[in-house]
Amino acid sequence: MGLFGFGKDDAEVLNRDVAVTRSALERAKVGDEGGMAGAAARLMERLLDTGIDGRGPLKSADTIAIDALEKRGSADGAIAEIVKDHTALAAGGGFVTSLGGFITMPVALPANLVEFYLLATRMVASIAKVRGYDIDRPEIRSAILLTLVGADADDLLKKAGVVASGRLSNLAAQRLPGPILMVVNKAVAFRLLSTAGRSTLARFGKGLPVAGGFVGAGLDVYLIRKIADAARNEFPQVGDAPGNR
Repeated sequence: MGLFGFGKDDAEVLNRDVAVTRSALERAKVGDEGGMAGAAARLMERLLDTGIDGRGPLKSADTIAIDALEKRGSADGAIAEIVKDHTALAAGGGFVTSLGGFITMPVALPANLVEFYLLATRMVASIAKVRGYDIDRPEIRSAILLTLVGADADDLLKKAGVVASGRLSNLAAQRLPGPILMVVNKAVAFRLLSTAGRSTLARFGKGLPVAGGFVGAGLDVYLIRKIADAARNEFPQVGDAPGNR
């Protein structure tokens, strides 16, 4: 996925799309979107700083990847271990934060949202690390976040002025400007917040005490497995990755 070409017409398209996206973000900051911009910015920072780099009790993706490789000895085995562990954590978190039903929903849903996407971010980053990618590179970090939104990734990239060209890991071959990556990262956070809890199953199931816990756990397991499959596809093995040695 490369930038639009540097011809006059393409440059105008790039500038217009980025300007429109930034304009929307600026309007949200002053309240046009009910404070969504601030929430999206905080979510983005937490996913990058905590989800990838680790903080407090949450281990970094680097540590998770190294531990999994040492335990399983191969890239495929390590990734299977990473997905298994994060699926179990997602199921537990989804269950605990959904148990209260409608009474605790205003508090539980944001908590579960952050918890789930922190786990999902770390899982994707760990898979990318095992596959040989430098997860400290801004482009790869953006690719990790984009993996969370699945099929919406191409649309978000287009709005930020970037054309999809194959796997998200191809961003590593680009020297994308920092402002472009910031727009992409914020757009991912907006999308995650705006789509959270929209499905009928999520709204109805999580509103049922106890039974809602099982629905919440099942939904989180389904979603994190879907993200894991996307990560496996978006980050193919690099030739000299540790798992190949």
